[in-house]
Amino acid sequence: MIMSNKIWYLPGPFHQYREDVKALAKEHGLRIVDANVTEDREGEAVDVPEVTLRQAAPAPVLLIDGQDGVDGAALQELIDKLNAERDGIVLLIEAAEGLAPLVHPGAGELPIRLFDALTAIHEGVTALKAKRDELVGEVESLGSEVARLKALAEPVDNAEKIAGLKAQLDAAGVQYRANASLDALEKAVAELPKS
Repeated sequence: MIMSNKIWYLPGPFHQYREDVKALAKEHGLRIVDANVTEDREGEAVDVPEVTLRQAAPAPVLLIDGQDGVDGAALQELIDKLNAERDGIVLLIEAAEGLAPLVHPGAGELPIRLFDALTAIHEGVTALKAKRDELVGEVESLGSEVARLKALAEPVDNAEKIAGLKAQLDAAGVQYRANASLDALEKAVAELPKS
């Protein structure tokens, strides 16, 4: 369930900002969602922190002209594929950090493998939580059963104790009521002359 006006839609990757956007989000009570991965702006916060992009050195431009036996189109295709894989991995890392929802990357061998691993971890954690909840229920049930059995055992213990006290009083020839309480019998035994 989405809390109203608590989502900060910020274009990723988040490491491109000078500020620690995770710390800023936490400080302002916001949840960050990568604005690049969703068109939806439901629950968008109005008052969000100001951030600035890092001044990155311009990336070197590789000109592929197909000379010297190099297939320029194939090389450019490989570079595009690697860039797409990198972008998919960055999105999955952000999902693991809780900054974006975990969604299937769609393409790229490494991002898909990482997605499968993260999904398996999530399923394992979910199974462990379910087992923990099941065991908590069993512990509560067993605790109730122990309490019930203790309550049943007390009258038996008292009956044995009463019988022993009555035997002591009979041996001493002391009269007592047939339905005397445990306390009354204990008091009568305590008053017996010590021999």
